[in-house]
Amino acid sequence: MIFPEQCKFVGFASTKPCGDRVYFLSRYLVRETSDGFEVLEVTGDPGEKGMMRHIVSSRVLAGPSEICRYPEKVQIHDRACLVRLALGTSCRCTLFVGFDEHLTFVLDPDLSGFLPVHVYDAMPPAPSLSSSIRELEAAGFFGELSVIFSHHMRDITQISADIYPCRAAGFTRTLDADTMTGGERLAACLTGSQLYTECYGKDFSIENICPLESVDNEPFIARCCRGEREGIGTWNGKFGVVVHWGASPAQIASSVTELVHRWRAR
Repeated sequence: MIFPEQCKFVGFASTKPCGDRVYFLSRYLVRETSDGFEVLEVTGDPGEKGMMRHIVSSRVLAGPSEICRYPEKVQIHDRACLVRLALGTSCRCTLFVGFDEHLTFVLDPDLSGFLPVHVYDAMPPAPSLSSSIRELEAAGFFGELSVIFSHHMRDITQISADIYPCRAAGFTRTLDADTMTGGERLAACLTGSQLYTECYGKDFSIENICPLESVDNEPFIARCCRGEREGIGTWNGKFGVVVHWGASPAQIASSVTELVHRWRAR
């Protein structure tokens, strides 16, 4: 796969105002011909010092019969998304135009080089970790990391229990708003178990709903309400990072970035 790391390496050669010279950062040119677009790989003269440099070598990477232009503008920093979109076309090479009019392309799309990061969350209420990662990914926050996310969601509504965690999730009998009488089956976590024990004793059973309990892949990022579990480490032998239940998008983005760098450095 050829997918320029940054759009500044791609030039659009519709005209030749400076003759057979290219911008010093250009590594690829997209040129419109009478038959359609072609993509070239070019090398500027390394001995020249100006902004525009003579081409010392060039080769065609894809011709008009192999290229299509994606019909909608995209977030060109969401690299995983662009590879997926390119895989969905019938063309060997797909041209993309960003919301800011920058141009890039994906040639011979392949996701095998992207690192899968496993996301563990639970719902209801809204799975804030999973949702934040999807929004950050769509905004291009993780583009330079070359990662793809696999979301593992625990649906608490599918658990048969007498008591659920909180009213915010829409349940009618919850640990935060009702008085316990003993013998209840809880859909809860370590924090819920601790709360019940302190207030009512130990006469209860529990289905642990903490996303960490579901971790079986690495590297992972999971949400948990226990502050002492936050940070990078191993859980059940799997390497990952734990963020707090109320972590902000900025904290989540930072945690994913550190996790990926630490994983690749191992």
